[in-house]
Amino acid sequence: MLLKLKTFIEESVDEMKNKVSWPKYSELQSSSILVLIASVIFAFMIGAIDYAFDNAMDFLYKAF
Repeated sequence: MLLKLKTFIEESVDEMKNKVSWPKYSELQSSSILVLIASVIFAFMIGAIDYAFDNAMDFLYKAF
């Protein structure tokens, strides 16, 4: 079992060094900015839906 663990770790390190294609810094930066913008847009959308739902529920509760 110890030999299997050692082999797994060695192969994992080799794969991370030699087989994984890491992005360049500029690609990483542009992707990060895109994720940030998308996250902010989704946060505003969810906030607007929550606000509308809250107002609709208040209206219904006051109506009955």
